[in-house]
Amino acid sequence: MDKNEKPQYSMLQSIGFMLRTAWSTHKSVPVVCVFYAALQLAVNLVQLFIAPSVLHKVESASPLPQLLSTIAIFSLCLMLLNGLREYVHTNMIFGQIDTRSSIIKQINHKACVTSYPNTRDPHTLKMQENAMNSCSGNDEPAEHIWTTMTSLLLNLSGFLIYFSLLSHLNIGLSLVVVLTSAAGFAVSNRVTQWEYRHREEESEYYKRMSYIRKKTESVPLAKDIRIFGLGPWLNSIYESAVNLYDAFVLRREKKYIAACVFDVVLGLCRNGIAYFYLIHLALTENLPASDFLLYFTAFSGFSSWVTGILNECAVLHKECAGISMILEYLNLPEMFRFTGGAAIPQAEAYELRLENVSFRYPGSDKPIVNGINLTLHPDEKLAVVGLNGAGKSTLVKLMCGFYDPDEGRVLLNGMDVRSFNRSEYYRLFSAVFQEFSELDVTVSEAVSQSVSDIDTQRVKECIEKAGLTQTVLNFPQGYDTHLGKTVFLDGIQLSGGQTQRLMLARALYKNGPFLILDEPTAALDPIAENDIYTKYSAITSGKSSVFISHRLASTRFCDRILFLKNGVIAEEGTHSALMQLGGEYARLFEVQARYYQEGWDRDGNTD
Repeated sequence: MDKNEKPQYSMLQSIGFMLRTAWSTHKSVPVVCVFYAALQLAVNLVQLFIAPSVLHKVESASPLPQLLSTIAIFSLCLMLLNGLREYVHTNMIFGQIDTRSSIIKQINHKACVTSYPNTRDPHTLKMQENAMNSCSGNDEPAEHIWTTMTSLLLNLSGFLIYFSLLSHLNIGLSLVVVLTSAAGFAVSNRVTQWEYRHREEESEYYKRMSYIRKKTESVPLAKDIRIFGLGPWLNSIYESAVNLYDAFVLRREKKYIAACVFDVVLGLCRNGIAYFYLIHLALTENLPASDFLLYFTAFSGFSSWVTGILNECAVLHKECAGISMILEYLNLPEMFRFTGGAAIPQAEAYELRLENVSFRYPGSDKPIVNGINLTLHPDEKLAVVGLNGAGKSTLVKLMCGFYDPDEGRVLLNGMDVRSFNRSEYYRLFSAVFQEFSELDVTVSEAVSQSVSDIDTQRVKECIEKAGLTQTVLNFPQGYDTHLGKTVFLDGIQLSGGQTQRLMLARALYKNGPFLILDEPTAALDPIAENDIYTKYSAITSGKSSVFISHRLASTRFCDRILFLKNGVIAEEGTHSALMQLGGEYARLFEVQARYYQEGWDRDGNTD
């Protein structure tokens, strides 16, 4: 959120959200906060009256048993109240953590189900980051707001009780305390606001230091650091970032020191006035020493209540701004339909048709896909080829429903896919994308994308089709072997080609009627790649498939080939037909093929 931008949700709306979340997660959270504030107030009142009461007994020459019983009663009350307060304080945090965890789950769920374009939109990603930052720790708004509201309730209650007590003595003196406390808060708040306005600057310095530190500790960079001698260079960059951060801290601390000096001066003036007035009463109106102690302690405490109210209100305002960021992300409007909508038609086979489809990415004037008409027939094996930037992956994203076209329609069995629940539409597709998720789980869990109800036999069949069976059998625990070393110490690190085969097995396990393969053999060696080609008919049996590749030789086993250029279908047909056509597909195929043929030297010349 920009430093000058007002929160979209008000303080009351933010507090209401937290109360509703707590009520659905841990109903005791707000109740315990009120109870804790009451206990803390009771402790303060006992501490306020204990010394004056004992002194009063001494002044009135009360019998020793009365004096001792007074001390004992107050001590017992303090012991019980402090013990109960600490017990409540120790246990109240669990409900608050659960409430914060519930909000984190909501944010994660939103991130998983939000419309795909949002996952690529910088503004939305910043909203998600801000929302997560607001609940990333115990001191962040999503949890600390309970402490703030508890303290605010305590300070308000203490203010009312102390003001009632002191107003009987001199209401003017009470107002002096209020005004001096407010003045001290105003100066302190200016420093706090300065820090808040410069939080992005501080964060930038910290991010630089953190980034460089992580890079120097990273395993992938270890080889480069040693080969290229990057150590001194990285150290100089880190020292530069540290110096900038130190300069910022120095500026901030100077302002804090000035504010503290001003607050000390105000405190001396305030206490001096209270001392002078109470001494005057003691000398002229015979104010008892016990009352003198009571009122002076009350004046000091009264100032704390006033400052506490102002401080907690300022903190609550900032924390509600953080809660507002959470609400803004959770309530972000979706461009796709995720509830209701038309039911996916029940059919033995599906036809996917693109009618005059054009699409450009947000912020770009150039269409990536321009006026494409295409029909993917049931059980058809379609290959999409072309140079980088031709629009191949974008075309697949439009077919899968990750984006809606700017112009034209995508039809499933004649129905516009925008009318469907998009989550249900996604169930029709199995895919291996260029970018894929790889979690540290077991082999079986990675293939089935589940931790329970795993069809082990089906996992083995899909692993076999993907050509990974022998590799998995060589693992220590076979199909129960852990993958990755981030979570499990005994995890296996797969090669790029093995990971692609695993992702293919995952796509086959899902068994959607459409199989999308976007460069599925890019990380495979020629022998492994040929193995996938020979199994392609078995892999795609009973499915409509789209195979994207830069390697034109890999498309020969497909029923139809589309050659994309500048976002349009430049050529279309079987491999033989396109070679006979002698167009750009044929020329590109010959360029790629000649380096695999005998009789060509390094410069592309024949012997």
